[in-house]
Parts: sequence; C-alpha cells; structure tokens
Amino acid sequence: MNKHSEKAGDLFRQGYNCSQAVIGAFADDIGLDFETAIKLSSSFGAGMGKLREVCGAVSSMFMIAGLKYGYTSPTDDEIKAGHYQEIQNLADEFKDLHKTIICRELLEDVPVTTGFVPGKRTETYYEVRPCEKYVRDAAEIISKYIAKKGD
Repeated sequence: MNKHSEKAGDLFRQGYNCSQAVIGAFADDIGLDFETAIKLSSSFGAGMGKLREVCGAVSSMFMIAGLKYGYTSPTDDEIKAGHYQEIQNLADEFKDLHKTIICRELLEDVPVTTGFVPGKRTETYYEVRPCEKYVRDAAEIISKYIAKKGD
C-alpha cells in the first residue's frame, strides 16, 4: 500500500464518499485544492449519485488520469483513442481484482439501501462494506499508472 492508497482509505473512513476519497488523496498531485477536488467528485459516490452504476473510486481514477494526461483537442481522434485505451486499461486492472467496475455488482452481497439518502457511517457499515478496499485499490492502480508514465 502506498501513501495515496493509505490516504484514500483514511478519507473514506472520515466519511468522504468513494470518489471523493480517491481524488482527495491526489488533490495536490493533480493541481486541485482539496475542496475543489471534493466538490468535483461529490456527485460520483455510490456509483454516481447512489445510482449504483460505475464505482465512484473508479470514476475518480479516470478523472485523475484525465487531469494529468487527458487530451484537449476535439478533433485529434488518434490522441482520443490513445487516452480511451489507457482508461480501459485502468478499468481492466480494477476488474482483474474485483471482476467488475459496477457498484451494484461490487456490492451484490451487501445489503444496501435504495433512494438518495446515504447510509450512516457506523462501525457496522465499515465492517460489512468492501468499499474501503475498492478505494485503496483504485488509488494504488492510479498511483502505479502515474509512476509508469514518469510523473
């Protein structure tokens, strides 16, 4: 476990959602102040606003990759394709560990509430949910990606 993975886990334990925990751990590295990073990622928790779609930790992994290495030209299809390939590679690394990047599938064995009200963060919550592991793993994956890119 590296410093980003540890910090992401700590942020999740403080009550930040999965997306906020990952991007918050990298705020300094991606040129965002912590508050902006937390606000930017606030909508992606619980699989995008508790819709249980793409895991928020994975969404933040992609945001970090985009902020560090994303493209800006709307017409350079080669650059776009290269970036999308990198994003799919990151998704595949997460899938290698957890079989899916979809929140509802990651939590299929965990009782979760529906609607928009977040679950209360209690010790039982942390004991039952594997989300802290997903947060730490996403932070580890994007850390390795950044190290490989040489930044």
